[in-house]
Amino acid sequence: MVVTIDLADLADARASSLERARARTLAVVGPYDDAILRRQHDPLMSPLVWDVAHVANYEDLWLVRALGGPPTRTGLDDTYDAFKQPRRDRERLPLMTLAEARAYGEDVRARALDLLHRADLSSDGPEPLLRDGFVHEMVVQHEHQHVETLLAAVQLLPPGEGHRLDPAAAPAARSPAVTELGSGAAELGSGAVLVPGGPFEMGTDHPLAYDNERPCHVVQVGAFWMDVAPVTNGQYQAFVAAGGYDDRRWWGADGWAWRQEAGLVAPQFWQRDGDGWAALRFGHLEALDPHEPVQHVCWHEACAYARWAGKRLPTEAEWEKAARFHPGTSTSRTWPWGDAPADPTLANLAHPALGATGLRGPAAVGSYAAGASAVGCQQMVGDVWEWTSTPFGPHPGFAAFPYEEYSAVFHGSGYKVLRGGSWATHPSAARTTFRNWDLPIRRQIFAGFRCARDVDPRRIGS
Repeated sequence: MVVTIDLADLADARASSLERARARTLAVVGPYDDAILRRQHDPLMSPLVWDVAHVANYEDLWLVRALGGPPTRTGLDDTYDAFKQPRRDRERLPLMTLAEARAYGEDVRARALDLLHRADLSSDGPEPLLRDGFVHEMVVQHEHQHVETLLAAVQLLPPGEGHRLDPAAAPAARSPAVTELGSGAAELGSGAVLVPGGPFEMGTDHPLAYDNERPCHVVQVGAFWMDVAPVTNGQYQAFVAAGGYDDRRWWGADGWAWRQEAGLVAPQFWQRDGDGWAALRFGHLEALDPHEPVQHVCWHEACAYARWAGKRLPTEAEWEKAARFHPGTSTSRTWPWGDAPADPTLANLAHPALGATGLRGPAAVGSYAAGASAVGCQQMVGDVWEWTSTPFGPHPGFAAFPYEEYSAVFHGSGYKVLRGGSWATHPSAARTTFRNWDLPIRRQIFAGFRCARDVDPRRIGS
């Protein structure tokens, strides 16, 4: 059956998505005064107001100028160019105030919407940027990604600086499934599933996906064990208590050097609380929930824990296969649970129904059993970004589109791939093919991990 898409409806949908993304941006930064918004809270993070003006400038570049319109305002490109201005230097730039950035964004949006409603968004239209509304969806995803960056920067604010993030209602109670087996899998220790070996389709040819997700290609992956759930605070606390941060055996050379240089003793934002630990979350010290996925750990910390536990981080291909592959049909699904869109019962993401900030943190493991993958892994989308062992690079057949600076310039630069999205990730940027990447020392982001383990060939068929 051929589905006919009304192009006017498509334009309206893209316009609504743009408006919702901007509303989310302003909801996050709205409570803070300009002194807080202009301050550099970490060398690896921008001042909050820089991001607000940057998303407006990015929209001007791609939804106005790239589509034939004149610049909305001149003289701003250098200030708000992410490649020309290192994060550590952005506090010293001539930044707009929040009111000025909002006004600039409104001017850009008026021009962008005018061009949008006159554009040819047909799948076979003459302008590749406009086909299916690709460039508008790109700008929407870009802004949602910056909202998550804004939330990570807000998390860095010291207590008493006006943290105002209203969490949505908590999900259903924790399921016992996380201590049992996934669907039809055999057990290795506790809470692991066997992912069968063989080929699977990795990546996507979807017209709205980013260039680094494409093209779809077949990858051969050997059988491996994958943890049902991400590593929890309780599990990670055992590593800390066992002296994991002081034992050189668990750390690679670069990781050990960074652990010593940075003085790492626990995940970022953990603080001693008597004989245990508490966590600082958006300005409030909270008891550490042992059932939540651990977050704010860098790649080096994740690797050290995995070695201590007798496991390893999964490769990117292993992660995607565990998330998407259906052994019964030998197909790759859009989401772990199938092809139905994400909703608040399936994954802890920043769903529009949950407001600008969603749940304000990870949910206890087992809270989304209905969103499990076909092989039995839970919470592979949402809660925490999951580090993989794979350096960021291109898929075979990669072609940069629409600009090299989105993906290509980061290939081979020491970045590691993260997958799955976090509680702060909008569903538009959390599909199972979406590839995030970051420096292996980064802890400010909402990142955790799950472990994998090789299959013992002596046990195959036993």
